[in-house]
Amino acid sequence: MAAEEASRSSPRSRREPKGRVPRQDKYSVLLPTYNERENLPLIVWLLVKSFSESGFNYEIIIIDDGSPDGTRDVAEQLEKIYGSDRILLRPREKKLGLGTAYIHGMKHATGNYIIIMDADLSHHPKFIPEFIRKQKEGNFDIVSGTRYKGNGGVYGWDLKRKIISRVANFITQILLRPGASDLTGSFRLYRKEVLQKLIGKCISKGYVFQMEMIVRARQLNYTIGEVPISFVDRVYGESKLGGNEIVSFLKGLLTLFATT
Repeated sequence: MAAEEASRSSPRSRREPKGRVPRQDKYSVLLPTYNERENLPLIVWLLVKSFSESGFNYEIIIIDDGSPDGTRDVAEQLEKIYGSDRILLRPREKKLGLGTAYIHGMKHATGNYIIIMDADLSHHPKFIPEFIRKQKEGNFDIVSGTRYKGNGGVYGWDLKRKIISRVANFITQILLRPGASDLTGSFRLYRKEVLQKLIGKCISKGYVFQMEMIVRARQLNYTIGEVPISFVDRVYGESKLGGNEIVSFLKGLLTLFATT
């Protein structure tokens, strides 16, 4: 609520000067991939369908980190099918981290808004038009998908993983008071310049990275809107969440608590 109220006092500075025709907004979707050969064609098809039906201008930037399963080959075929003006493959030789993947993708992004999401079908593109409407209604700097508000939810997880997620989010809310209901989610819309500045401020890696982005956004007084989403566990491939990631999350959380 505080974020929404703050946004109403600040939009004037971001409006186009009188007499100037505002440019059409363009949305650059960043898709970092690693071993997503089966999922990539489906998520790209759903993205193209969603943007085509809603009429928003877009591009999809695939950042593949040297996937050994042939994800890059699939991406090259998708680039040919949909055209290089819509699908841009910008691969890297190996896994270098999520934050650097976003930085790499933004170097090639021509949109003034950036959408980040998972390529494993956990995030359905049907929510993107809602993100865009929410951003325009409140002139938000960030719109975040939330599993823990309204009719948002999680599907396909076992009880253990649901408990881990809930507990992690609860502890985070208590320690950091971020002003957002879902800190560990990775389905978001950013103003491009806002994402660039936040990434420059963040020091975390792995699953803590998304959490730090919201915490830093609060520190810099960026406004945050939220859209309830349905998160669905991946159909193909294996989850990258394991014991090491949980330990890293707890260490990162304590570091943020001590430094923010």
